[in-house]
Amino acid sequence: MPTKVSAKHHPHDDAPDTAEAFRKLATLPAGQQRDTLREQVVEAWLPMAERLAGRFRSRGESFEDLRQVAALGLVKAVDRYNPELGNAFESYAVPTITGEIKRHFRDHMWTLHVPRRVQDLRNRVRFASQDLAQTISGRRPTVAEIAEHANMSEEDVLVGLEALESFTALSLDAELPGSEDGYSLSDALGSPDPALDAVVDREAVKPRLAALPERERAILYMRFFGDMTQSRIAEQLGISQMHVSRLISRCCTRMRDQIMREVA
Repeated sequence: MPTKVSAKHHPHDDAPDTAEAFRKLATLPAGQQRDTLREQVVEAWLPMAERLAGRFRSRGESFEDLRQVAALGLVKAVDRYNPELGNAFESYAVPTITGEIKRHFRDHMWTLHVPRRVQDLRNRVRFASQDLAQTISGRRPTVAEIAEHANMSEEDVLVGLEALESFTALSLDAELPGSEDGYSLSDALGSPDPALDAVVDREAVKPRLAALPERERAILYMRFFGDMTQSRIAEQLGISQMHVSRLISRCCTRMRDQIMREVA
């Protein structure tokens, strides 16, 4: 007698009772009978797959494509599900289908290029999480459990987990959550402070200024810190403006050469 998929439903309207069908699938050899029963199971669970696909509407992908991806995830869940582990098919199928949809977004809609190594870590973490979902109920597998199951280091697992959730880039012009004045991410980014270069320059020139004769130090102070013109400096010191110009040029050239020699 062929096994039929029962129309009886669980509390969720799209969760048919297929426990007996899965037990039958596990015993049937490859062939027409098994293929027919497998197709019936997949068809029975398609409404759930479409409902999961609907959660990802308005993310830049057509719903028809999402339905196809969800159906592919459902087929994979049916083929990989092991009824002997004692968990309901729905508890395994939901993360499997959702993971397939998310993988579609990551593989086809990533804004930035992701290194091949990171993509590999992401896939290994994803498959390990799906396998552990059949044996762990009520919680997500820990980093240590995923690392042990996939034979990975915990550091690589963390990289893979981060990649699982990082397939889109946030625009710098996007308004920050909770902002009511148009404050964007770009407004929160820092930039090089030109004053830092001035600090370095001042510290480098300080000992050279201290080594200058008193008159040369006075001239440089009046010119660059007192913002005095060369003619006013010349009047105050009783020398010619040309002499002031030569002294300033000579002092600056000497200090610059000394500092550059130290840097080299």
